[in-house]
Amino acid sequence: MKMPLSFLLLGLALFQPGAPAAAQALPGDSLYQLDAKVTDQDGNAGQWRDLRGRPRVMSMFYTNCHLMCPLIIENGKAVQKQLTPAERARLEMVMISLDPARDTPQALRETAQRHRAPAQWRFLQPGANDARAIASVLGVRYRPREDGSINHTSVLVLVDAEGRVLARSEVASAMPDPAFIAAVHTALAASPAP
Repeated sequence: MKMPLSFLLLGLALFQPGAPAAAQALPGDSLYQLDAKVTDQDGNAGQWRDLRGRPRVMSMFYTNCHLMCPLIIENGKAVQKQLTPAERARLEMVMISLDPARDTPQALRETAQRHRAPAQWRFLQPGANDARAIASVLGVRYRPREDGSINHTSVLVLVDAEGRVLARSEVASAMPDPAFIAAVHTALAASPAP
């Protein structure tokens, strides 16, 4: 049986080393194996796995937090300040809401503006039932309280372009962890420029 030329060409394209990331299988230990929906601060809806393709620093927070969450954001900004301009342009910071019911795209956008988050930052609202699953793969524990606040792990998580965890940094102040910054430099050096 003869295969149509278009099928043959498609098959060859999928197995080429330069094939698009979406066409190649995810590693088994990738966070992006999780099937979850997310919407960014501009209202753009997508899939969690759409984050694949470049190194990222991720954390979880909620917009009504007035203590640790602003500290997480400041710590992330301090990490970025330790990078060269070229590195900064290649590393996206991703803040994921622990409170998707209240953290609408508008609330996320206002929070990004209030904290003067740089352009390489993305604030995400998980799908209604996806926050717990995303927290689980990031190793973030949280518990909502009756007063509307949320007790949660304060951490930055560095992942490579394929979504594999490379480093974690517990956030206790606005000062970044030097070992975490070194891991970011290493991850960016190992990842080809887009």
